[in-house]
Amino acid sequence: MAILLSLFAAPPRARRCRAFAASLLTIEEGFRGHKEDGMEERGLQRAAQLARHVCANHGSSNFERLHRLDDPLRPVQWRSCVVGDSEFEEILFEKSVGEGIAKITINRPECRNAFTVKTVEEMERAFKNARDDSDVGVVILTGKGTEAFCSGGDVGVRSREGYVGENRIPRLNVLDLQIQIRRLPKPVIAMVAGYAVGGGHVLQLICDLTIAADNAVFGQTGPKVGSFDAGFGVSAMTHMIGARKTREVWFLTRLYDAQEALNMGLCNTVVPLDRLEQETVKWCREILQNSPTSIRVLKAAINATEANSDAQAMAGNSTLIFYATDEAEEGRKAYMEKRKPDFSKFRRLP
Repeated sequence: MAILLSLFAAPPRARRCRAFAASLLTIEEGFRGHKEDGMEERGLQRAAQLARHVCANHGSSNFERLHRLDDPLRPVQWRSCVVGDSEFEEILFEKSVGEGIAKITINRPECRNAFTVKTVEEMERAFKNARDDSDVGVVILTGKGTEAFCSGGDVGVRSREGYVGENRIPRLNVLDLQIQIRRLPKPVIAMVAGYAVGGGHVLQLICDLTIAADNAVFGQTGPKVGSFDAGFGVSAMTHMIGARKTREVWFLTRLYDAQEALNMGLCNTVVPLDRLEQETVKWCREILQNSPTSIRVLKAAINATEANSDAQAMAGNSTLIFYATDEAEEGRKAYMEKRKPDFSKFRRLP
């Protein structure tokens, strides 16, 4: 009797275990009164063995069969990838050997991985390749080094009409990249070490998941340098952390450490810096065990709730128009001259 009752003391793995053990208590009554031939003791022991076997196999084996990873923390082997005739100059593009993971790294650590028109163009090529490669099931987006994930657009190449590339045509091609990431039918995980601020913060926002190192710093700096992102930078953040917190992030332009960002919902988890890639790859491996079609449809369904592609286009046009104003130019020049911007000369119109 005591052996069977002990089954109820431990948390059951499934409701069936409890019901099964209860039925064994009834069976136990049938063995009573047979002490002289040892039947009672043998019957109780056998019943207890059956109960433990059923409870153990009902709960753990099915769960482990579906979710167990074979050595999830094993090192990953990366190989460099070239897309087209030209090599990448401002990003690194790698794929794991035999695992279905692609990794895109912004490779401008000397300026906290701020992106230029070329950086964005190269990321677009890499993301397209990852989309078209049927062996790739998940993409990691990160920045070179440990000081910054991405600090946004390189203000040094920003003109009054947008960011200027080698062809001298100003534009905001990062908006195209944002849409590309959202529509990619494979999960994109932001692996964030150091600063994820400004346009870099928006990049991690539009990724599907964010794994942050304990040295990560999150925030929007646009209004301090005469800029803003009224597209995904607002809509995705509002969808993620709510309107009031979004107002705080944008209006106050504060920076938030990794734990604060986690509490707000800006990232999924925080790990020690030296375990950042290990944990990110572990998440990738878990995703790769699941149905690719299910993941594809779920990503599209989650993003469909935003319905903001038209709003993003409107916001992008507004940004380009704003860059042509003296107010935006004051923010840009102050940043380049390493001084505090003076916006007091611009009227707060009614």
